[in-house]
Amino acid sequence: MDASRIVARLLSLRFLPRRDKEILRLLTDASLRQEVETRLAACGLRLLDHPYADHVAIGLAREAEAPVFETDTEWLPSNVNLPKDAVALLVLLWALIVLPKRERQISRTDTAGQDEMFSGTARKVDAEVSAGIAEATLFEDYGKLLGGKGRVNIHLGTLSRLGFIERRNKTLHEGPLLDLAFDYAEVAPRILEGTLASVLKNRQAGGA
Repeated sequence: MDASRIVARLLSLRFLPRRDKEILRLLTDASLRQEVETRLAACGLRLLDHPYADHVAIGLAREAEAPVFETDTEWLPSNVNLPKDAVALLVLLWALIVLPKRERQISRTDTAGQDEMFSGTARKVDAEVSAGIAEATLFEDYGKLLGGKGRVNIHLGTLSRLGFIERRNKTLHEGPLLDLAFDYAEVAPRILEGTLASVLKNRQAGGA
């Protein structure tokens, strides 16, 4: 019953905080987690969880991606009706917010030592580690690349409603789903070593 309840809540609410009592149990009870993951796998889904993320969610299992995203003519950019340029903006925001945050988190873990790495679940991410991006900076540095300020502003509103980002005082902060939007181990090297790396380096050089 506990596994069914957790799966139902994740399906209905889309994400849950790690501090939620049932999620805390899920993350510390191996048998319960196995049961939840088995139920999700039976539906072509998987648990999205990262030790440093503040929330958990569910996503498509690898083997279910093609049936969902593949059409006769193309591969759909998302399963929430995001156009390609909105997905590009999402990737950029992930690179600007999550990647630097992860570097600071790993650095703090290395300094603290392995014994303090997780303390049962993830360590709480404080405001200093999880910094935001000024909307004006995003528009100035990347607006033209992403179709202009108006287009970017529309997409920001959509990403905010979907839970990927939060807009507060003209600053973009990560929402509950941003850290879980992409597989860090798979996507981070592609960004850091790929085309986007030069774009991010140019921004850093301009800021310096």
